[in-house]
Amino acid sequence: MFSHVMLGADDIDASKAFYDATITALGGRPGMVDPKGRVIYMHNGGLFLLTKPIDGQPASCGNGSTIGFAATSAEQADAWHAAGLAHGGTAIEDPPGVREGAGMKLYLAYLRDPAGNKVCAMHRV
Repeated sequence: MFSHVMLGADDIDASKAFYDATITALGGRPGMVDPKGRVIYMHNGGLFLLTKPIDGQPASCGNGSTIGFAATSAEQADAWHAAGLAHGGTAIEDPPGVREGAGMKLYLAYLRDPAGNKVCAMHRV
């Protein structure tokens, strides 16, 4: 359904350090920086990018928005969460764990990245 996800960040270096750590915890590779200073991650067919806002205004997080990253296990989601905390992320929501509802059982781990974006690692149990 989606071609890519791009997030704005004022401090590209801090955001790259956070996402390099969290995406490698999911089995991906560190991001590549293109000539325009955007950071590009490619993993399992997905494309995720970081950029300074093109309009020159400060980056801002979307209130009510969450970007979810697929984890292959609860342990991988925990590794993602730990890597994020060690690289400028902030723990939010309940601690990582199983959530149930609407007939689904999910293992979820939530963080705010250095730019304030709400991100989550999710494993379908």
